[in-house]
Amino acid sequence: MFFSAGSGLVSAQVPAPEPFPDSDLVEEITIDSPGHLVLFSPVREVNNQIRSATMARLPVKGVGQLHEVTRGANREEARDHYLRELQARGAQILFQCSGRNCGRSNVWANQIFDQSNLYGRDSNQDYLVAGSIDQNGKPWLTLVYTVTRGNQREYVWVEHLVSPQGTDIPGLGNESARIKGPIIVPWQGSITYRFDWTGSDRRLINDWAGDEGARVILTAYSQLQEDETLEESMERAEAAANSLTQVLVKSGVSESQQTIITVGPTVVIPNPDRQGDRVEVMVITR
Repeated sequence: MFFSAGSGLVSAQVPAPEPFPDSDLVEEITIDSPGHLVLFSPVREVNNQIRSATMARLPVKGVGQLHEVTRGANREEARDHYLRELQARGAQILFQCSGRNCGRSNVWANQIFDQSNLYGRDSNQDYLVAGSIDQNGKPWLTLVYTVTRGNQREYVWVEHLVSPQGTDIPGLGNESARIKGPIIVPWQGSITYRFDWTGSDRRLINDWAGDEGARVILTAYSQLQEDETLEESMERAEAAANSLTQVLVKSGVSESQQTIITVGPTVVIPNPDRQGDRVEVMVITR
């Protein structure tokens, strides 16, 4: 048996992420389906039919849980919590989206998850799906969807699913599984720098970098200011990355493991969480 009442998976080879602490469990359902719909790209609705560039109907067993975020916290914090939990478990992020890039919230709520409480604002939603393969070769998926409703209540829907060995999961198990991250590290300063990251972020990078032959990639971004040239913006980004390199050295990641890639303002990523002055840290394992 996979389930016990109110506690989710109890004998999972790949554990479910810990619930966001500032949330209350509203509902839990058992999922047992020969063709459960999982999306790996944004959703569209055409003639009342769900359309997505990459989606699959998979044989799965698992649980779905609806959590309401408590007052004083927010769904962005909940999303980041689950992302950190999944990355700490070595899960591969197969797809994620934010806001209107995900499609219509109404479709996610009523046609994909069958949870009317998830119907909210198209601009205030996030979705991600992550995958792992356990020691028995069974693929596991975790889906996380967050949304803000019109009444300002915020909800998180989490599915943790297992499929039979040999089930083909789009994107799972390919070479991108060697790429861990990114960990987004916003920065401020000019001569000295302040990095906005958590102890969990630092420990996670150290854990990944501990694998033999691992390479730590620091991609440096900057926001082009009105009074600076492109070259000046690039220099700011590179200087911040150099400073972060030394911070990582002090935490045990050797400088010889690290590579800096400076892109400054020349690459725009259409994700509201990946904007401004920041260094994105990824680790590539052997």
